[in-house]
Amino acid sequence: MSRRRWFIAAGAALGLSLAYLLAWPVPIDPVAWQAPPNPGYAGDFATNRRLADLELFDLSPSHGPEDLAVDRAGRVYAAVEDGGILALTPEGGFERWAETGGRPLGIEFGPGPGGADGAEVLYVADAFRGLLAIGPDRRPRVLVDAVDGVPVRYADDLDIADDGTLYFSDASTKFAAADHGGTYPASVLDLNEHGGHGRLIAYDIRSGAARVVLDGLQFANGVALSHDQRAVLIAETGMYRVIRWWRSGPRAGEVEPVLGPLPGFPDNVARGRDGRYWVGLTSPRSPALDWGCDVPWLRRLFERLPAALKPKATARPHVIAFDDRGAVVADLQDPGGPHAFVTGALEAGGHIYLSSLRAGTLARRPALEEAR
Repeated sequence: MSRRRWFIAAGAALGLSLAYLLAWPVPIDPVAWQAPPNPGYAGDFATNRRLADLELFDLSPSHGPEDLAVDRAGRVYAAVEDGGILALTPEGGFERWAETGGRPLGIEFGPGPGGADGAEVLYVADAFRGLLAIGPDRRPRVLVDAVDGVPVRYADDLDIADDGTLYFSDASTKFAAADHGGTYPASVLDLNEHGGHGRLIAYDIRSGAARVVLDGLQFANGVALSHDQRAVLIAETGMYRVIRWWRSGPRAGEVEPVLGPLPGFPDNVARGRDGRYWVGLTSPRSPALDWGCDVPWLRRLFERLPAALKPKATARPHVIAFDDRGAVVADLQDPGGPHAFVTGALEAGGHIYLSSLRAGTLARRPALEEAR
């Protein structure tokens, strides 16, 4: 090939590449916003190794114990990526207790329609199927797959109040986990668009009625009742924070920030002991996502990049405990540790159990004797 032809071919290839990067259709329509300051790993979040020396339980052939629950007998259960609900045995193995037929995320035991004296039911926020209930027969039943005519496309986490109201998050009404390659790819699309597609839904266990109580959230993730049950805490992943929605009292209906901005992406929220709450940070914040927050065309370009060149989540085990005032009372990390992409924590039986988005293990460490 002559030099002239080579330059023509190279120019054409470069032109096609630029046209692709600048104009090829993508599934997101990014919204300009201002990312809050990144506190980094300093102060309350100073680097430490308090998650070192974890006790690990092999989940093979399963992985991704995204959320955990404990039944009345104190047995711990994990929701895994292949659709299973696994129960931890006294010997440290796992019984495959149930199958959802989807991707179970948040799980919580609670009463059936008959009330607290009835059989214990496992409620599941399944990212593919909606809100499910699994009774003593271990067969999943769909309770909610649409609200107000809008499908539940990404059921994420849940908690149950003593009055029989179950609250669960629909992380994104636009980017369905089942339609975009799974929970992680769908979450990346929603976070990159920043369109406020998340919502909090209330479901009455006794009547079966469901209603939206809060919407416009930036990837609605973890859900936990406050200890006095007057409010619901929600991890708003796309804003790097935990917010509080007041469900009763003089401030009913109001929303306020509780914890944040955080140095990573908050995931599950759970009530702990001694008035604390736990939230997992699946990975540190993405400099590329923050840098392009107010440049929509740049985020479209990111979406067009080959998979190998796109910004990726970084593994850094990290879980935080905080109180009702939003004060950090415990910060547990292990940079480079084996149980990565931690999504949350469960306190049960003298231990803190750690869930994970991708790990092939369930992890635990002794319970905290002191707040820090």
